[in-house]
Amino acid sequence: MNGYDEKRQLDEDAFGAKGGSIVSAFDAFPKSKPQYVTRTTAGGKWTVFVTLISFILFWSEASRWWRGSESHTFAVEKGVSHSLDINLDIVVKMKCQDIHINVQDAAGDRILAASKLHRDPTVWQHWVDNKGIHKLGRDAHGKVVTGEEYLQGHDEGFGEEHVHDIVALGRRRAKWARTPRLWGATPDSCRVFGSLELNKVQGDFHITAKGHGYMEFGQHLDHSAFNFSHIISELSYGPFLPSLVNPLDQTVNIASANFHKFQYFISVVPTVYSSSGKSIVTNQYAVTEQSQEVTERIIPGIFVKYDIEPILLNIVEERDSFLVFLIKVVNVISGALVAGHWGYRISDWCQEVWGKRRRRAGGPSEGMLGGKGQERDE
Repeated sequence: MNGYDEKRQLDEDAFGAKGGSIVSAFDAFPKSKPQYVTRTTAGGKWTVFVTLISFILFWSEASRWWRGSESHTFAVEKGVSHSLDINLDIVVKMKCQDIHINVQDAAGDRILAASKLHRDPTVWQHWVDNKGIHKLGRDAHGKVVTGEEYLQGHDEGFGEEHVHDIVALGRRRAKWARTPRLWGATPDSCRVFGSLELNKVQGDFHITAKGHGYMEFGQHLDHSAFNFSHIISELSYGPFLPSLVNPLDQTVNIASANFHKFQYFISVVPTVYSSSGKSIVTNQYAVTEQSQEVTERIIPGIFVKYDIEPILLNIVEERDSFLVFLIKVVNVISGALVAGHWGYRISDWCQEVWGKRRRRAGGPSEGMLGGKGQERDE
């Protein structure tokens, strides 16, 4: 047309390389030269959006991989065990010489726990105002503990810490805290703490007053001295692991009268925590508490009745290998990029269709061909 040779004006190099190896024929990622690529505001917005989504997905996947997953399985406990340790740290609002501590189990053995536990005179106010002290079934603010708040922020809903934290803390050397100094104050309470090795059978651990519960010659404590209000800082079964939180830890119970009986019914479950090839063997328990004022015909005191469940709970923390983690990250980010590409294409198509409709609704064309200009030439 008018001597114009279109083929001579085309830059064929802009549409790809002329030569190359045979392998380039199988290139699944065609490319264009930068001068033929147009950058738009919409494309920039979609790029920022897809980048943000990809970072959020990557962070979520990395956090999930770092935490790992916990599996809980029950099995019948294998092997034969003969002994069970009980770890106790309790403050009773009575003088040390006025209380009697004993353990009696289903095998008929009676253990004089007082001779194996430490007893230190102390002041009640040094313990009752400590941070975290609460009644059983309530938190430090006095609210009823239902477990709903914990489940909202945790995936597993079991235990207060991750398994790897429990295993790491459980392997540390455990020590009993020191009793606060009196500094001239008159002791009105007794701190009883230490560990006992018991038979691994059902038993009853109890604290009573001198001359009550067991016949002892020449000793009979006056009833006005009874006050079985107590604070339990630690009550656990198995190895002494202060890092593990048990249901009765940091709980307080106040006696409303001299003759008051506190009963705790405990079901002990052997538990194994495993993580990264390391494990610790311990016990967890569930507890039910019942306390009431009693008559003078019933022995007052603190009674802990425990029973050993014949099952074993295995809590294992597992984590994918680093290669599996990388594959998951690539899949997640690739999906976000593909979804972002299709989102941009669809939004661009919708914008184009909407623009055509608006132009059609604007009236007849004002151009030279087929418009008013052509009519005047005719």
